Amino acid sequence: MGITSAIVLYAVIWFMTFLVIIPIRLETQGDKGEVVPGTHAGAPEKHFLKQKAWITTGVAAVLWAVVCAIIISGVISVHDFDWMGMLPERQ
Repeated sequence: MGITSAIVLYAVIWFMTFLVIIPIRLETQGDKGEVVPGTHAGAPEKHFLKQKAWITTGVAAVLWAVVCAIIISGVISVHDFDWMGMLPERQ
């Protein structure tokens, strides 16, 4: 795996993890009972984005290390996903 592939893999894992972590502990204006005029009741009152970004970075780093170890070790390769038999044989 090249450096560019590793960076792209980390970015994809980071954003997927971030989208999972964002709704955790989200407090909406409707939950607080103080809806600001002109906003939706589901708008966040407290979102803790900075904390969630740091948590995402740590979780994504661990997941990235596991995925990279699997890819580099060769346990799973691109040939495992070649169901049509279109890739050349391994050498």
